[in-house]
This record gives sequence, C-alpha cells and structure tokens, in this order.
Amino acid sequence: MHPSGSWPTLDVLPGIQARIVRAMPQLSPALDATVERHWHAAGQRHALFDGQVFSADRYASDRIEGHWTRYRRVVAAMADPALAGPLQVRSLAVCGVLCCPDGVVLGRRCAGSVYQPGLWQCPPAGSVDYGAALDDGADLHAALLAELQEELGLDAGTVDAIRPLCLVQHPTGVLDLGMQVMTRLPGAAVLAAHHAHGNGEYDALAVVPVADALGWVAAQGGTAVPTVHELLRRIR
Repeated sequence: MHPSGSWPTLDVLPGIQARIVRAMPQLSPALDATVERHWHAAGQRHALFDGQVFSADRYASDRIEGHWTRYRRVVAAMADPALAGPLQVRSLAVCGVLCCPDGVVLGRRCAGSVYQPGLWQCPPAGSVDYGAALDDGADLHAALLAELQEELGLDAGTVDAIRPLCLVQHPTGVLDLGMQVMTRLPGAAVLAAHHAHGNGEYDALAVVPVADALGWVAAQGGTAVPTVHELLRRIR
C-alpha cells in the first residue's frame, strides 16, 4: 500500500473476492440516535433507501473481509467522517473504468448527489449492496454490472472483459474497488445509452482518448475524485 495524499491505494489481484466474516455490530442508544439524526437530515434533501451494503473490516490484494451494514450508517459516516470508527463502517464501492474503442468514459456527478456532488469520476460507481449477495460474501462483478445498467443504461452483453485494478480509500472511509471494463461499443453508443436509459446520476459524460485522460482530468481544475487518477494510471 502507498499513500496518494490522504487516499491510500493498494493494487489488487485478478481474483479478488469479498467475504462476509461477521454480523453487523450493535450500536449504543446514543450512537444510534446520532445515526438517526444524520439520516433524517439527509432524507430532507434526497430520496434514500436504507438497504444493506457491504462494509469492509480489512482488506488485502486478494480478499476483502467485512459485514453487511445499514446504508443509514454509511450516510452518517459520510456526513461526519469521525463516526466511521465508532460505527465500524467502511463502505465498499465498485468503480468501473469504462473503456471503449474511442477512449475512457468519465462522468460528472449531478449536483443533487448524496456523495461528492459535481465531481468527475469513472462511471459506473456505487456501493456493493445486498443485490450482489452470495452465501458467504458478495459478487463484485455482479455489483459492477448492476451499476453499469442503472447508471449508463448498458447491459452485461455489452461488456467484453472486466479487470480489477486497485483499492482506494477515501478520507470518509469509503473504499473504492476500481475495475477496468472493456466494451466494443463506440463512444457515441455509450453516450446514447446514457441519455436514453441512465438514471441521472451523471449530468455529463465525456469520452476521452486514453493517452489524454490524465491531462483532461487535470484540466478540470481539481473537480475530479482522487480515485480517478489512480485508476487511469492503471488501465491498458
């Protein structure tokens, strides 16, 4: 692992797995009340669903171990990162680096996003939720493909290959698993699918030649999630 500012980064192996190793921890009444306060405040601004998401307790290049937690706890930790430790949450997110013949796809999160509004990132991206649950863990590819369908309107049949890249931890405790996603679709088809079937998570998409991608991100004046830099350095 090496530091990327305050965003530690770890290269991962192709067969990395996510495994459930314990139950969701109980909270004290006081801590539960704090979570409820943050959840209520966020609910005043966004339509939220308190589903179960994967929380990583520890991780290595080949394995992520954790537990299922409630999304309300993740929202509370996003609002106040000091709560991540007491709540024992480190939300695991999948982040796809979508590469098409024209280049790499980048998306700007809409201003109404719960997390990181207005920032450029590599779509699709989202928490690993219970829809990807296995008997003893989570199917990371299934989680990524679900986000691809939901956010960009592209189904699994458009994907030629998926290659895990690295894990990047946010200061808020969110843990991104970056995976390169290869598609034969031209950039124009990706943009058309997003326009017709995307869920509005991104208010703008750009398809940038791979050789120009890091420079393009730098030209956005610091409005890109730092994870993007680490992922673009690793694509091929």
